[in-house]
Amino acid sequence: MHRERNDIMLSYEQELWNRGLVHIAGIDEVGRGCLFGDVVAAAVVLPSSFVCEDIQDSKKLSEKKRDALYDIIQEQALAIGIGRVAAEEIDRINIKQAARLAMQKALRQMEIVPDYLLIDAERIETDIPQLSIVKGDSLSQSIAAASIIAKVTRDRLCVHWDQLYPQYGIAKHKGYATKEHREAIRTYGPCPLHRTSFLNNILAEQQTLF
Repeated sequence: MHRERNDIMLSYEQELWNRGLVHIAGIDEVGRGCLFGDVVAAAVVLPSSFVCEDIQDSKKLSEKKRDALYDIIQEQALAIGIGRVAAEEIDRINIKQAARLAMQKALRQMEIVPDYLLIDAERIETDIPQLSIVKGDSLSQSIAAASIIAKVTRDRLCVHWDQLYPQYGIAKHKGYATKEHREAIRTYGPCPLHRTSFLNNILAEQQTLF
């Protein structure tokens, strides 16, 4: 069972390694659907000798498991890059373009120039050959590793942001549109880290209360 899953999670990488390509970068982003804070992307190049059956889509993992895998990936990876795009920029260029920009920033942060990119359901502007894989974080170890790095990075940022704006409960819901978060926005109004382009309906509801 584990062997079969590992074969699936490394099938894209193995095909590229068989073609003589060495440094395969998985790229993914988190925070696309949040109302608050940066969208964060990560790019990860793992050695071909590294196999970890626990690495999978970060959304399917507990916080404790993600943190443990984050440390393992940091230790084992040949290169890691992280890119962030802030709420103000998201409002200016839209979330899809911001997610792509975060991925490009993550790629530029890497100490190694990858031979090939495996990207979760997205394409970016680069001269490096790339493949967009729908649900790639469930089909590629490299993309799954990137999803874990991006998720843990953003979650830790949320803890920091929560200290700056404790009234919104960001550390708990990570900026997503939970009932608690929406009610806090109606009560206190948005702060500078909210994506105002995402808040039209919430703010409209707030205005009808007065």
